[in-house]
Amino acid sequence: MYFPVAEIHVAPWIPFIAGFLVAFLCSMGGVSGANLLLPFQISVLGFTTPAVSATNHLFNIVAIPSGVYRYIKEGRMVWPLTWIVIAGTVPGVFIGVFGRLQYLPDPDKFRVFAGAVLLYIGFVMVRSLIKGPPPGTDKNSSEKRFQELVRNFQKQDAATRESLPRVQLNHFGLKTINYTFYGESITAPTMGIFALSAIVGVVGGIYGIGGGAIIAPVFVAVFHLPVYTIAGACLMGTLITSVVAVLFYQFLAPFYPELVVAPDYLLGLLLGFGGMIGMYAGARAQKFVPATLIKCILAFLMVFAGGRYVLSFLF
Repeated sequence: MYFPVAEIHVAPWIPFIAGFLVAFLCSMGGVSGANLLLPFQISVLGFTTPAVSATNHLFNIVAIPSGVYRYIKEGRMVWPLTWIVIAGTVPGVFIGVFGRLQYLPDPDKFRVFAGAVLLYIGFVMVRSLIKGPPPGTDKNSSEKRFQELVRNFQKQDAATRESLPRVQLNHFGLKTINYTFYGESITAPTMGIFALSAIVGVVGGIYGIGGGAIIAPVFVAVFHLPVYTIAGACLMGTLITSVVAVLFYQFLAPFYPELVVAPDYLLGLLLGFGGMIGMYAGARAQKFVPATLIKCILAFLMVFAGGRYVLSFLF
């Protein structure tokens, strides 16, 4: 099958399966999988023009809603966290898209940038996994209790069992957000998250990932937020910023006639439909997977993909 915008020939089932696999693995950690689809499109499919970033954002738009729906249904959406992420990333994504077209249209330079981003995210997560929680605290206690509740939940009769407890919001202000997750009070700095989201919006706009791949690991590694509560917020933030990014890429396309800027809609839809199924399955399966394993999977995927890019440039 020929994709005219990407100028590649590939069997249609290949992008569909690729979208499913990355979405299933990554959605459990609040990441759409677009951060891994970009290396796949560049290195495997040979799609190297700036339009690959726009196509990656299109994948997010199609794939993410099914996962977000599942997290909302299970009561694991921290809405104030979602609003702050959106408020920070949307303005930043405009700067990122412009920077991608103006300063990183060359595939080799873009590979270095992408590799550096992925490596940084991966190393942040690896360091967090090695260090563990701060002395005198057990930041994984709510995650452990959640896993125990899920195990007990599965043992109950399907006709009589009650739904799992939902996240409860206690406070939302300019300084902090506080919510309760399975008996543990979780506090996050409002302005710190906003500032992080703004920076991530710029990087996400350049890279074509919507920002969730950066925000989710930082939420877990730096702010010590339970992975079971941040996944929905990160995915929703990624969805909104990706909508903005695709519209902006499409708007800017006539101003860069020498570049292929607008997304490859056919390829993006194929990737997205596979991702839609994978996203829902991943969101549904997340509560059955240990939090540490989710973090390890994310860290490995980031370091592997980023290292591959940087090494290919150096050697």
